Amino acid sequence: MRAVVSRNTGFVLVAYAFLVTMIGTTLPTPLYPLFEERYSFGPLTVTVVFAVYAFGVIAGLLLFGNLSDEIGRKPVLLLGLAFSAVSAFLFLFAGSLAPIYAGRVLSGLSAGVFTGTATAMLVDLAPGGRRRLATLIAVVVNLGGLGLGALLAGLLADYCTSPLRLPFIVDLALLVPAVLGLLVTPETVERRVFRFRLQRLRVPSEVRAVFVRAAAAGVGGFAVAGVFGSVAPVFLSQILGRTSHALAGSVVFIQFSASIVGQLGVGRVSDRRALVIGCMLLAGGVGLLALALWIESLAALLGSASVAGLGLGLVIGAGLAAINQRAPVEHRAETASSFFVVMYVGLAVPVIGVGLAENAWNLRGAGIAFSAAVAALMLVVLASLSRPD
Repeated sequence: MRAVVSRNTGFVLVAYAFLVTMIGTTLPTPLYPLFEERYSFGPLTVTVVFAVYAFGVIAGLLLFGNLSDEIGRKPVLLLGLAFSAVSAFLFLFAGSLAPIYAGRVLSGLSAGVFTGTATAMLVDLAPGGRRRLATLIAVVVNLGGLGLGALLAGLLADYCTSPLRLPFIVDLALLVPAVLGLLVTPETVERRVFRFRLQRLRVPSEVRAVFVRAAAAGVGGFAVAGVFGSVAPVFLSQILGRTSHALAGSVVFIQFSASIVGQLGVGRVSDRRALVIGCMLLAGGVGLLALALWIESLAALLGSASVAGLGLGLVIGAGLAAINQRAPVEHRAETASSFFVVMYVGLAVPVIGVGLAENAWNLRGAGIAFSAAVAALMLVVLASLSRPD
């Protein structure tokens, strides 16, 4: 189908497709206690189910990072929507853990495809050539979609029937206009001879010191996001006795909403200062998380989500800005891709570690140990930031 809408309308349609894709990635988050009950598995399995999503994202970044420059943005984004739809179908008809694992991997692939390609297409279609606005919209729909997905699934699970089915039916319904919208959106890249190649990863020597600091801070932030996205619903139900799925989704929504605010604040201070403030907020956020676990406080948990989310937005935004500013132009894409790969490893591995620690001790002990480890990492980064480059 040939494009039939203007570039400005296409910008809105791509943003909608990006939003819907990210919504689909966090739909399972508040439903994990229900999956535990249905399939009789424990928190360690929850963390593994969550973690395979991150490895799917990494695969998407590496396999499809360069593809849209070769065959066009639209075919790659349509592939991402197909991954998202198949993931929803797998959850919809799941009768065992195998389809759930496969669904999470495909969901990660869809996110990996959209994170780079949809952002690039939004910049291509930016109204009036306003690239900064396009980048801001990409951040908002990315993080906003992650928060809205958890909130939507939680509300549907609490107030409607079929809590393990309905969220994915709604997701499929939202994907239909996303597909139609992309089909009528103008292509922004002239197709070339197809050459499949993996996204290269590289950190040039001149940016290595900045990269290490930014990546360490980002790993801490992503680790906290991973714990909130996997273990927080179990903590709410098992320790606080709060079985509301909407509340579990709200905790994740609060965290990602705060991350948007943090991202918006990056441009108001220097990159180094934003990293310092972000690390301090992350340390404070995990401190509140440890307190919430120790005294069984919902208020402390909500405060932790807000403070840590704000810190996450600051460290990711400032870290990426610092890297992009210092990396040579010819290696900027490789360096940024390396940064995100490290971030998603940071999302997956610590979460599995929390699951293993919980098996050895208990949820409270594992969470407090995790909080101490992240706080220590933030203090190390802060110490390194106190020294000149």
